[in-house]
Amino acid sequence: MKVGIMGGTFDPLHIGHMMAAETARESYSLEEVWFMPSHIPPHKHEAGASGEERLAMVEDAVRDHGAFGILDLEIARGGVSYTFETITILQEKYPQHEFFFIVGADMVQYLPKWHGIEELVRRLTFIGVGRPGTPLDLEALPGFIAEKVLLADMPLVDISSTMLRARAAEGKSIRYMVPDAVYDYVQRSGLYGIQPRSTD
Repeated sequence: MKVGIMGGTFDPLHIGHMMAAETARESYSLEEVWFMPSHIPPHKHEAGASGEERLAMVEDAVRDHGAFGILDLEIARGGVSYTFETITILQEKYPQHEFFFIVGADMVQYLPKWHGIEELVRRLTFIGVGRPGTPLDLEALPGFIAEKVLLADMPLVDISSTMLRARAAEGKSIRYMVPDAVYDYVQRSGLYGIQPRSTD
């Protein structure tokens, strides 16, 4: 089975994440895409929502997509989340699966700095999905990495979780920028400074 792994903080999950996952799935005939929220990503500051809240938002968002699933591996394990360690565990648990790791263009350029990248590219293939203002330049990568990166084009949506958190903190709407299920969760929970909506 060909399985894509969509890792990220998802703080919050937004429509760009969903579009990237669907683009990668369709472009390379992935049978499933598993969303995997990070506990503490090594390249980012601590998340604004807890691991349990981010996991719940992703679960709500992917529930109705037949090919999308969720992994709580990194949330449950705790500590700093390194992809190399996670993929090692997944391959031991699912030896029959062929894994593809889906990343944005900004992360493609950062791959040479990933922990254990030499072994990681022997274990899986990356799918790099284009983002606004960040061209995918495989020639800038070492050859052993570039040959394990596939490219996928998606409509460019200039949305980031950082921008959404800032909008929410300023009292601005994030509706239609996140899946409806995520918007409803944020409204109910009062995340990111949003006044919780009464359920009465």
